[in-house]
Amino acid sequence: MQTILGSGGGVGTLLAKSLTIYTEKIKLFSRNPKKVNKDDILMPGDLTKSEDVDKAVEGSEIVYLMAGFQYRVKVWREVWPKVMSNVLEACEKYSAKFVFFDNIYMYDKDHLTNMDENTPINPPSKKGIIRAEIFNQFMLAVEANKIEGLVARCADYYGQGVENTSVLSSTVFKPLSENKKATWLGSDSFPHSFTFTKDAAEATALLGNTNDAYGEVWHLPTQKHPPTGKEWIQMIAEKMNKEPKYRIATTSMLKFAGIFSPLMRELVEMNYQFDRPYVFNSDKFEKKFNYKPISYEKGIEKIIEADYSGK
Repeated sequence: MQTILGSGGGVGTLLAKSLTIYTEKIKLFSRNPKKVNKDDILMPGDLTKSEDVDKAVEGSEIVYLMAGFQYRVKVWREVWPKVMSNVLEACEKYSAKFVFFDNIYMYDKDHLTNMDENTPINPPSKKGIIRAEIFNQFMLAVEANKIEGLVARCADYYGQGVENTSVLSSTVFKPLSENKKATWLGSDSFPHSFTFTKDAAEATALLGNTNDAYGEVWHLPTQKHPPTGKEWIQMIAEKMNKEPKYRIATTSMLKFAGIFSPLMRELVEMNYQFDRPYVFNSDKFEKKFNYKPISYEKGIEKIIEADYSGK
């Protein structure tokens, strides 16, 4: 049995599809789980409740934590440490392997030019501090041999079916598809990596089912030489046969918008990721598994075909 905790998101759904190569028994746990494969086992529950997590993990060989929570520091501070503790305790109790799907918020903002698994951890934001804390919580359990665990770390992501959770979808794909101006955060002159969701899911499944991958941090496969913000918009507009019209959302603009929008207010502290090169290195994974991530051009084509072909 392999179990996905927080199975309802775009990457979690693709992970459920990817796991069919490795197991016939897949359990999906979330507040309102829905089948991805016809034989999936559904278990509704709340990750913040230890008894729910205990029931979900029981009988599992491998557990994948794919959860996402409301994009607010207050929520993250309250929820994430509790969830991590619940999953660690359950995995230790049932001797389940633990795959933690992570992001790069804890990395030092002055070392984003070529991020790899050894990039210094020095979180520059409140959300980054929370991510660093739960990562440390996880690794302490691994190093103490309480669990077998690995970290699957992703850059910003893009792909089919994530219109509401991918910043690239919400600020570029969607408005351009509606003949509106796209928005680019920060500066449009710096390269910015995005991990394709299908690559992220396939690689996470592969890592989870590779015994010697445990005990380590892995960057999920992401195409090299990312486009700049301007190039991203031009590429997407060209594939959509739209005009590449866009505006730049500076930090001061986000602060002003934050007066009226909670989401904009939460984005202010993360805008540093767009005012410098943001380049994600996945050489470690690609070399070990001989895996070639999708090109940015092909990724854009697949998204348009799946989500915007009728617009």
